[in-house]
Order: sequence, then C-alpha cells, then structure tokens
Amino acid sequence: MQPQRLLVALTVINLLLFISILFFQTDAVRAKTTTAASPVLRGRALEIVDDGGRVRASIKVQPAETFRPTGRRYPETVMLRLIDPNGRPEVKIGASVDGGGLSLVGDSDAIQLLLQADSSGSSLRLKDATGRDRLIQP
Repeated sequence: MQPQRLLVALTVINLLLFISILFFQTDAVRAKTTTAASPVLRGRALEIVDDGGRVRASIKVQPAETFRPTGRRYPETVMLRLIDPNGRPEVKIGASVDGGGLSLVGDSDAIQLLLQADSSGSSLRLKDATGRDRLIQP
C-alpha cells in the first residue's frame, strides 16, 4: 500500500509542476549567437514604453527628407526622444552629417532651448512663454 501512495503523490507533484511550467513560464528573449552572449543589442529602432503601452523614449534613424512647408532638405538623422506622458517630446538629441543638436521643451511648446552645431556654426536659442526669443552665437 505504501508504494502505491508514493506513486500517487509523485504523479500529483509532477502534474502540478507541469501545469505551473505550462501556464507561468515566461520566455526570455535570446539573441542568436554562435558562442557566448552578444554584448551588443542591434536593431533598426528602440522604443521604451510605460505600463500603459505609450512610447516614452525612442532612438531611431530618420531617413533623409524634404520639409514641405519650407523646402529645406534634411539628411538622414539619428534621433533620441524623451517623451512625456501626454506624448510630447520634451528632450530631443539629434545627429547627422551636418552636425548635432539638443532641444529641450518646457510645459508648453513656447518654452524652448535649442543648442545646435552644424556647418553654419553653433548657436543657442532660448524662448520663453511670452514669446521672447534670444539667440546666442559666437
């Protein structure tokens, strides 16, 4: 009688383990490597989302394009954006063959700081909520 109880107990334990593995196991994302773990994360873009699924930070390569209202041509640009809970990019850092820039935006689009260095030189532009604009150049 004792071996039969032991077999039933082991069967129940195995069944519980199988169910827990089946329903509660989370698979980790694994990079395909030939030997050891890869020290580099590679991809076309990276997005970080909050608990609600909203994108809060992104790094991506923007293709070269022409801005229609002005006709200005922009080269391919790597852009890092930090985004507030309302979907507004508060911090932008960009880099292209023409140079780089940093943009900080306050609680409204009127409040801005723009620091840039490109082929035409470097500048710091400050804007406040009243619409005053100050440009600082060397």
